[in-house]
Amino acid sequence: MSGNGDAAATAEENSSKMRVIRVGTRKSQLARIQTDSVVATLKALYPGLQFEIIAMSTTGDKILDTALSKIGEKSLFTKELELALERNEVDLVVHSLKDLPTVLPPGFTIGAICKRESPYDAVVFHPKFVGKTLETLPEKSVVGTSSLRRAAQLQRKFPHLEFKSIRGNLNTRLRKLDELQEFSAIILAAAGLQRMGWQNRVGQILHPEECMYAVGQEGGCSVPVAVHTAMKDGQLYLTGGVWSLNGADSMQETMQATIHVPAQHEDGPEDDPQLVGITARNIPRRAQLAAESLGISLATLLLNKGAKNILDVARQLNDAH
Repeated sequence: MSGNGDAAATAEENSSKMRVIRVGTRKSQLARIQTDSVVATLKALYPGLQFEIIAMSTTGDKILDTALSKIGEKSLFTKELELALERNEVDLVVHSLKDLPTVLPPGFTIGAICKRESPYDAVVFHPKFVGKTLETLPEKSVVGTSSLRRAAQLQRKFPHLEFKSIRGNLNTRLRKLDELQEFSAIILAAAGLQRMGWQNRVGQILHPEECMYAVGQEGGCSVPVAVHTAMKDGQLYLTGGVWSLNGADSMQETMQATIHVPAQHEDGPEDDPQLVGITARNIPRRAQLAAESLGISLATLLLNKGAKNILDVARQLNDAH
């Protein structure tokens, strides 16, 4: 290799090392922990790049005296970050997948999904109820949650309890639980507690038969919609459900599809890499289409059986109160 070539290569390498990738995130402690984890992974993969974390507050962070379902708009925890991307103020943003709207704005894509932590919800009890479960809490005990999805399912499963909205970041909600005498327990995402290092506060993990989890912002925050998925022997099982606000009416169905993921990538180079907002170049197109078709088929089945009526009533009642 010639000397000039070496010099050019060195200059290009130095230029690469100076490149700064701006990463947008929310200001909450949990959001920063998640973003720091993503940035650490990116640094290990791309040691020649520098990363700058830019934190900002979102609508959902600022409005803390109103239930999420009452605020009346989607993208509560993402809109400001989306605008920053549009204005080229950041190069990428890190979100919890459950906070993303069902349809991304034009020009955006989900470029990577980290290996997921537990998708389940967890119960954190007031100190005087440590050792209890939701089933063994006293009659009329008040349980706090910011989610209609959780409240509707748990109201149906545990009719002796009362469910009330609680807002704020994890720190704030735990402080309200411990210092006020208003709540006997609160429901939080198990993954968030794990990432904050608060596993010792988990008193109960809610399994799918008790409370299924969210898929993005289906229906925004104003309707109770949930799913559970499982992969077994090449079969993807998808259970979906809808509930009335008080859990009295519900509908659940399960469907399955064969997901073929070959050892060698079989797709051709002309395939559009984006599907339902996700760019997943390392997953065969056929497998992605099968999963998408399964979701559409299950949603269609639920709608044909009357799910739309349940959700319409739930939305109307939520708007009226």
